[in-house]
Amino acid sequence: MTPRVTVIDYGMGNLLSVCRALEHVGATVTLSSDPNDIARAERLLLSGVGAFGNGMAELDRRGLIEPIRRRAAEGTPLLGICLGAQMLLDSSEEFGEHRGLGLIPGEVRAIPTRDTEGQPLKVPHVGWADLHGVRPHPLLVGLAAEAAVYFVHSYQCHPRDGHNLISYCDFGGHRLNAMIALGHITGCQFHPEKSGPTGLRILSNFLLQG
Repeated sequence: MTPRVTVIDYGMGNLLSVCRALEHVGATVTLSSDPNDIARAERLLLSGVGAFGNGMAELDRRGLIEPIRRRAAEGTPLLGICLGAQMLLDSSEEFGEHRGLGLIPGEVRAIPTRDTEGQPLKVPHVGWADLHGVRPHPLLVGLAAEAAVYFVHSYQCHPRDGHNLISYCDFGGHRLNAMIALGHITGCQFHPEKSGPTGLRILSNFLLQG
């Protein structure tokens, strides 16, 4: 049976590359901003770029927050990418205090602006970086020990429970949290759809959840 993924469209970010990557690994994809589609989704993907507060406001304006929360509570596999990963958490400090979806306990905070030697770092963090695994997870199955993925971000996810951290990357000697998870809910700070074969393997592994 072909895996079906509903990609949540809330008007922030070009989702075409996400949809194409999912189709490439064998998914049937529905791109939708309809709460009814979210309510009956087999799998959900929440991506996007931009500011946290704006993202949550757009989800709210379209009536998508409660359908996402309900579907997640029902055990539907949910993958957040970039801003979508951050919105899985309780709150963010980006441009003030903003509430998130509250699906994984934790906060979103700014990444360091200086390395561990005190030298300035270029922010946003843009480019390829190796993933370092913290613990095994189904989305990491089949990946090389330090596979590279593509990042574009100025903030990062800080789960309250360290067990919810799956992997990190190095940024000026600091650990930047790269993947978080709680049960069937997973967030990638990087862009799997822009990360070549490694990213496609992560998306393929997502299709096996459920």
